[in-house]
Amino acid sequence: MFVQLLAATGVLAVLTMVPGPDMAVVTRRALASGWQDGLRTVGGISAGLLIWGALTVVGLAAVLAASATAYTVVKLAGAVYLCFLGVQALLQSRAGRSETPVAGAPVPAGNPWRTGLVSNVFNPKVAVFYTGLLPTLAPSGLPPHLGMTLLVLVHTALTLGWLGGYVLVLAKAQAFFGRPGVRRAMDRVTGVVLIGFGVKVAASQP
Repeated sequence: MFVQLLAATGVLAVLTMVPGPDMAVVTRRALASGWQDGLRTVGGISAGLLIWGALTVVGLAAVLAASATAYTVVKLAGAVYLCFLGVQALLQSRAGRSETPVAGAPVPAGNPWRTGLVSNVFNPKVAVFYTGLLPTLAPSGLPPHLGMTLLVLVHTALTLGWLGGYVLVLAKAQAFFGRPGVRRAMDRVTGVVLIGFGVKVAASQP
């Protein structure tokens, strides 16, 4: 069982490090309003994973993954939200054209924890990932529900560690990222990336 759990943790670690909407949202928030808000955003994302995990364990996420209508509703809501965040970033890059100090730069609206939570909860790929992959990774020596619960907790811990560490790395380089020209460029890049992920989510299939 230990070997199976170790192998499953390795798979989850690799998947956690693959760049996706969560990393783009965290990058946007951390660079725009500081590492504290970046960590709060990570906390919201982790809470979203726990919600998806709980739904998976009770079987509701499987219903979403199997229902084309439910999947479409969730994915379109998520796509709209990601595009909204992307447009917000692009507008902020235009608003921050003047060579003003970082302290005077506009801060994204909304609670960072809620931003992370909503962006994750409205990502239907998490439901598909949890219902399709977790059962195959769950250690055979444990009851299925307990095994999947353990893997959800492991995935959440990996996400906290990976994205939290990423935020702290960004904070160390704040002097560079805080330059007005760099901030504008990063706003534009993250804005385009978020919109791209929004379009990708909208076009995705279960």
